[in-house]
Amino acid sequence: MKRLIYSLVLVFTLAISANTVSAAGKTDKIKTEMTAEQQIQLKQITDRVQEIKSMDKSNLSKSERKELRQELRGLKKQANALGGGVYLSVGAIIIIILLLILIL
Repeated sequence: MKRLIYSLVLVFTLAISANTVSAAGKTDKIKTEMTAEQQIQLKQITDRVQEIKSMDKSNLSKSERKELRQELRGLKKQANALGGGVYLSVGAIIIIILLLILIL
């Protein structure tokens, strides 16, 4: 009985992960290149980040440092939105962890 449950969980996990992999592959095919406008915007974001990193933050007040952190988080979100990326769903992560637990 225990062996049957393990095999069913394995089949279910493989079926879900196959759908996740094929969905991730489709997004890569759709968006291959960034437009010139996106490249310019990404360059502006990276320049601003480098400017913030090179600043002397020891003279800033607590509220100014907090504003800089918030700005950096916003810039990171913008850069991630421009660059795309590969994301794992929470369900996929849970299934991978369960498989590792069962195998080990």
